[in-house]
Amino acid sequence: MPGTMISILSPDGDLKSEADIPALRLDQQLHLYRLMCLNRRVDDQMIRLQRQGRLGFYVGSRGEEAAIIGSAFALERRDWVVPCYRELGAALVKGFPLIDLVCQFFGNSRDLTKGRQMPNHYASRDLRVTSISSPVGSQIPHAIGLALGARLAGRDDVALVYFGDGATSQGDFHVATNFAGVFKTPTILFCRNNQWAISVPVESQTASRNLAIKATAYGIEGVRVDGNDIFAVYHVTSKAVAKARRGEGPTLIEAVTYRRGGHSTSDDPNSYRDDAEVEPWVERDPILRFRLYLTRQGHWDDDKEQALEDEIRALIRSTLEEASRSGPPSLDTIFGDVYDEMPWHLREQMESVCMPEEFQTVEQGT
Repeated sequence: MPGTMISILSPDGDLKSEADIPALRLDQQLHLYRLMCLNRRVDDQMIRLQRQGRLGFYVGSRGEEAAIIGSAFALERRDWVVPCYRELGAALVKGFPLIDLVCQFFGNSRDLTKGRQMPNHYASRDLRVTSISSPVGSQIPHAIGLALGARLAGRDDVALVYFGDGATSQGDFHVATNFAGVFKTPTILFCRNNQWAISVPVESQTASRNLAIKATAYGIEGVRVDGNDIFAVYHVTSKAVAKARRGEGPTLIEAVTYRRGGHSTSDDPNSYRDDAEVEPWVERDPILRFRLYLTRQGHWDDDKEQALEDEIRALIRSTLEEASRSGPPSLDTIFGDVYDEMPWHLREQMESVCMPEEFQTVEQGT
């Protein structure tokens, strides 16, 4: 039922039931834990760089790592991730190289999007990670279209689209979810209910008793899960993916979590919420919960934790050093990727500002 909260791991790291644990090998569990820690450390470092003026903008995901990484891990390589703007962990799960992500944050010459997007708005066609969408909810129809297009092409790809609780108040959510229900598209509608749409609390978003129940209106399944429990998130998303791949339609998943930081580096949450509200969620930290579980199972200890911390810090440091060696995108990139055949007026503009050796690369498509 949409009102029932699915949970497998208690906040202190105990299994509620041995029968409920998903079929994850130990190496997969340790990989998930590493990704969660890497996600958090990258977020911390990028926020520091933004405060130092080295990045223009950043969106962190502290406290939401289990919801993002646990859901993305349920996908296969051929499946699509359609992110909101807080899904660094999903990109890491899909194999997005950290150097490519950091170069996008800097917008330098190695940025796959050539500096044309805001920082934190990465994309990879090869990995099937679509461009991040800042306008709230606008990515949901795109995901429905991707999924329907795959089915019409005879493929069994699944599209997982992320959005926040605030997006459920947008028309795009309702139109797209209705369409998904009617046409039974192979889509996972994954709502990270982190309690805040910038400064608007979730209780001001809806009169419904929860967000998962909204699925009922569109004739699709709604599931409510503890978003800080990586086992539970992986479990419910895996079931939804298998169902979608069988042609049985979409699922709306409400992952209940909490946004412990600001909405972005442009936001000060202290202006609209009290620290006392945040404190209980610190105790429910998804990384701590998973670490306690692994430790109690005899798979983790302080030495392994320190080794992982050292490894991640070294990786981030070397990645930043490598990314810092690249300058800004060349001027000719302003003119490329617009027309199949460049019109005369654009060519005139390019020739007036670029050296000949620069605009030759545009003609060659590089």
